[in-house]
Amino acid sequence: MRQTRAIPYTRAQLFTPRIEQQVPYHMMYEKPYCLTALTLYKDYELEQLRVGSENVDHLYRKTLQFVQEHLPDEYLLQQLGIHPALIESARQAIPIDGFTRLDWIISPQGKLKCIENNTDTPSGIPEVAFLEQELLHYAPDLQPASRQMNNCIRQMFKQAVDYYEQQGLGRIIHFTSYDWHDEDRANTLYMMEQCLALGIEAKYIPLEQLKIVPGEGLYHDVERISILYRLYPLEYLVEDREADSGRLVGEDLLQLVNTGKLGLLNPTQHILTQSKGFMATIWSLYERNAQMAEYTGFTLFTAQECEWIEHYLLPTYFTDQVFVEQQIPYVVKGFFGREGLGTHLIEQPEQHSVAVSESPIIDSNAIPTEAEEIAAYYEDQPKIYQQLHPMEPVSVTTTEGTFDGYLLTGAFVIGGQFAGLLPRIGGKVTDNLACYCAAAVDPSISDRSH
Repeated sequence: MRQTRAIPYTRAQLFTPRIEQQVPYHMMYEKPYCLTALTLYKDYELEQLRVGSENVDHLYRKTLQFVQEHLPDEYLLQQLGIHPALIESARQAIPIDGFTRLDWIISPQGKLKCIENNTDTPSGIPEVAFLEQELLHYAPDLQPASRQMNNCIRQMFKQAVDYYEQQGLGRIIHFTSYDWHDEDRANTLYMMEQCLALGIEAKYIPLEQLKIVPGEGLYHDVERISILYRLYPLEYLVEDREADSGRLVGEDLLQLVNTGKLGLLNPTQHILTQSKGFMATIWSLYERNAQMAEYTGFTLFTAQECEWIEHYLLPTYFTDQVFVEQQIPYVVKGFFGREGLGTHLIEQPEQHSVAVSESPIIDSNAIPTEAEEIAAYYEDQPKIYQQLHPMEPVSVTTTEGTFDGYLLTGAFVIGGQFAGLLPRIGGKVTDNLACYCAAAVDPSISDRSH
């Protein structure tokens, strides 16, 4: 059982107006999202997460380069589920590592496995970069897990602005999200604040106020936008249409990227690594690494990188055949599943036939609700099949009650460098009802034998 520590104050006492401004969504769906407690990690666990996250990030970046240069469009379409309109810009090799968050499961026995990588639009940034430090004021004997978060964000923006300036796009970054979405807006504004702290000119523009002039540029009123930080998923953007004409304005925006008239953060190449098919691609290349030289003239992974894959990642395939035949518990995930949607646990594969959908049956004559439409969107996506890794249970008791669940540890890697932790407590499938319980390191436990 993961240890936690409650902070002996009420929410009203802890969440001051200053904190409310940075994290206005600390209550979600009329329930606590940010708990008044801390998740405790041992110092060697933090080091394991740091090293593991940077190593897995390296594997992703190396595999990304291989995919961009060597795999055909058909693979990107079928095995990664990439929309055809995204392929050209996704193949552009941008030397910016960007903002990513790897999700880790630490088993009850202490074994770490990375189960996925959020590389397109990772959120949870104000919680880790700001709220963690605020809550740690009430636990002076504990140490922060995310002390480098703000520095890493700022370094990444400096690198991005320097690069895009060399491409003729200037040094002004416009930040966008849906203005009505409190969480996305707060995450976006926090990132913008880090730019301003560096002296980089930055402006926030609600997504709904952006205007595209096809073939010419992206605008807000009469101001042209050259660098855009967007907390808006690319798999949504590419489908966007103009309300009146039906024109595919998402594709118009991507064409601006293709022609060098607009720079994105994160760059479009991150859609390749966002696809959960990318995890199955890494595992497939790993299993065939020894034979690669026969076909390509080179071997992709070094011996050390193969050790990292075996140590940190889980067997992941495009079919569930291996798991069903060997009766190994596994997880089914949609290529672009979010907040647990499109994800199912198969804990008893001997009682589960191959690739059976567990989505609810909806009467074809019924008018689907918005929730049903969203569920169907994720259920209809292509799937990958990943070996199940047991989660560690956790129980947190605060002044608001007891919260029981399982721990999922998010680890931010920004510009290739570990930056901080986002612990969440939820079900065995972590969804949008999971709670954030800030990370803290207990220096009194320093067993280096691990």
